[in-house]
Amino acid sequence: MHFGIIGAGLAGLTCADRLVTAGHVVSAFDKGRGPGGRMSTRRIDTPLGQARFDHGAQYCAATTPGFGVQVADWAARGVAAPWPVAGPEAHVGVPGMNALVADLAGRHDVAFGALVKGLVREGQQWWLVMEGERRGPFDAVIVATPAEQAAPLLSLHAFSMARAAASSQSHPCWSAMLAWRQPLPLDWAVWQGDGALAWAARNSAKPGRLGPAQGGPDCWVLHAGPEWSHRHLEMTPEAVIGPITAEFAQIAGIALPAPLVARAHRWRFARPTPTGDDALWDGILRLGACGDWLTDPTIEGAWLSGTALADRILGAKPATVAA
Repeated sequence: MHFGIIGAGLAGLTCADRLVTAGHVVSAFDKGRGPGGRMSTRRIDTPLGQARFDHGAQYCAATTPGFGVQVADWAARGVAAPWPVAGPEAHVGVPGMNALVADLAGRHDVAFGALVKGLVREGQQWWLVMEGERRGPFDAVIVATPAEQAAPLLSLHAFSMARAAASSQSHPCWSAMLAWRQPLPLDWAVWQGDGALAWAARNSAKPGRLGPAQGGPDCWVLHAGPEWSHRHLEMTPEAVIGPITAEFAQIAGIALPAPLVARAHRWRFARPTPTGDDALWDGILRLGACGDWLTDPTIEGAWLSGTALADRILGAKPATVAA
């Protein structure tokens, strides 16, 4: 069968891996400019060299045997490395978190910069509607996007799936990326809280990154808390930098010098509320959905959902119409 997969993140590509291994053909489409999505790594040139910021997902950790095998494979090939300051099982992509997605994307036919706006079913086949063109036909389609983007794609064909997607509401997150010429006088690399600032991490201390020890800048990633991000959701990136940096300075207890780099990114769909499913599959329509909004809002959750959908399609579980 020829599968069209909308969304080339970890869930969609994990599903693709298993389908291709079983002898199927996969074509994936992603609206992003390159692999990463919420595991993206931002690169910014500075006088001290290129600063890299994992401004979305910070690390992954395996709590299940299956994902543990995947992480071990990444680590054995140098695609991932342990980052124990975030936890005993924490691993990060090398040289950036997007390396994990890029590793999977490199195995498949993936079109980036390809925004799918709708689905059309003609007879037993599917077509993907894009700007000024259609792609297809496909024997089956998998929607592997955030829930808010999946719902309208599914709504005209599988109401129960669209309803499940609509029930998952994502919390937003403002992410600030800051770099300094000299390392900040802090003896910690990770801080977590539940207020206006939820996370602060010295990104240049992660394995495989350019940092002060190599003559590079001291790079930090700050994540605002969900409530703060929601209240300030429509502010400009330039306007949120100051308040987030001020929160960091207060927590760190130091006066911050002027940074070399100060950028912000708004993640509208940062942390979904899981529906409690592992994946959705309609064996009659040959239409499915996977993503961390079904399982758990983590990298492992996305991997588990993609695996579950592939298993269901391939017959490890009975193909049933989603409830």
